[in-house]
Amino acid sequence: MRAVTRIAGSALGTLLVASLVIYGALSLAPGDPATMLAGSRATPKMIAEIRHQYGLDRAFPVRYWSWLTGVLHGNFGISLQFHQSVSSLLAPRIATTLDLVAFASLIIFVLGLGLGLLPSALPRLNVLVTVIASAGIAIPTFVAALILVEIFALRLGWFPAVGAGTGGFGSQIRHLTLPAFALAFSWAAYVAQISRASVREQQDREHVATARGRGLAPTVIFRRHVLRNAAVPIVTVSGLTVAGLIAGSIVVETAFGLGGIGSLLVQSVSAKDYNVVLAISLILVVAFVLATTLADLAHLVLDPRVRAKVTA
Repeated sequence: MRAVTRIAGSALGTLLVASLVIYGALSLAPGDPATMLAGSRATPKMIAEIRHQYGLDRAFPVRYWSWLTGVLHGNFGISLQFHQSVSSLLAPRIATTLDLVAFASLIIFVLGLGLGLLPSALPRLNVLVTVIASAGIAIPTFVAALILVEIFALRLGWFPAVGAGTGGFGSQIRHLTLPAFALAFSWAAYVAQISRASVREQQDREHVATARGRGLAPTVIFRRHVLRNAAVPIVTVSGLTVAGLIAGSIVVETAFGLGGIGSLLVQSVSAKDYNVVLAISLILVVAFVLATTLADLAHLVLDPRVRAKVTA
């Protein structure tokens, strides 16, 4: 229990510091959102009124505290660009991004773990898996998106290249297939590489050789002595992968015209819509901290040495 409390406290502290850094960085960014909102023909008086209306003329500590207390109550402020609450603006877009990330995560775990564990059953495929994983890691997300669109959307016509789909679950899956594979491609290769290396390292350990000498079945050896110990780095990579997917979705959503929070972030940065940028940035940080925290909690279950170190 003490270990869980420490991990949770560390996560909350990280979120608080991150929120202060994000808010401070945006406050120091060049440009005035009130000037852009007022237009090129606005008078200084009009700009001053807009700054007062949106609280932009208050001191930094006051603005930060007001924003933070609002966030804790689910209020992210008003969008300067769309003139509506940020919460209502984000709600439908978060669902699209979460669907994309969930689909990509499934692809990563199936392909990544499958490729990573394959050489343990078929050692002769070790070199092939290494080559495939290395090539996959080297291909950027936007390049993978272009290749998938060219082959499966334009030439074969199997999947649509734009939009998230509105005709039910089947339509959404069909529209999200190419974006999910583009998002998952390099991460799946990375998980495969780590899984393969971790399993191979455990197979060479002395206690595994001892288990073989005792005549235990290969499946028992793999499950009890190899996979359990290899799971710790795999869990760590998986947690970082899920966190990275949300940040990587910005590129994919822009490339495929998906109406998620990633494409909205790009649009809001250009328009200097600070409240929207703040909300999305905080969501990305929360997702990253949550994923890494869950990975740390999984370590407590998988490795007793981690529990002893944290509680010491």
